[in-house]
Amino acid sequence: MGRDKALLPWPPGPSGSIPGGTFLSETIRLLGQLNDMVIVVAGKNLENIAPVVYAHGGVILENPAPERGQFSSLRIGLHEVLNRGRDTAMITLVDRPPAAQSTLERLRCAFEMAVAKGKWAAVPEYGGQHGHPYLAGREMIEAFLRAPEDSTARDVEHRNVQRIEYVPVADPFVSTNVDTPEQYAELVSAYK
Repeated sequence: MGRDKALLPWPPGPSGSIPGGTFLSETIRLLGQLNDMVIVVAGKNLENIAPVVYAHGGVILENPAPERGQFSSLRIGLHEVLNRGRDTAMITLVDRPPAAQSTLERLRCAFEMAVAKGKWAAVPEYGGQHGHPYLAGREMIEAFLRAPEDSTARDVEHRNVQRIEYVPVADPFVSTNVDTPEQYAELVSAYK
């Protein structure tokens, strides 16, 4: 991308206007409406994103070894969730547009019903692709934390697929990836 994707302007405003938010700030704002805290795990971009996290009421943690990958950041965040006495986490990536609030509410309801059926997590699905945010109960959190360090979140998910409720949603942002300036320009264009 050539710049920190978490700080890409979002949502797009009318042509020529400057958006007031970013992928990160909008994600914190939306998650904050349904969760009692928002924890952001940063790597080498800590200094760049800390002001945005603090300005929007989030908590920031540093991954001291970001070269170990996303799974190491996930584990740092989940340890903090447990350390703060919580046993459920709404997990998402901050380098993409946030899911709609209605999607988050649907996932939360689906998670509550799934837990009653013995499931450990609820994952949104759009167009046959799994996405974020991902709601994980204590058992799934522990599965992530017990997994070998060289695992990925996908590895853990596949090992526990029978414990996951996949929730069809009408929100393409749950599975949208933005990796290039061209993809970002297409996203902005499609959003308007």
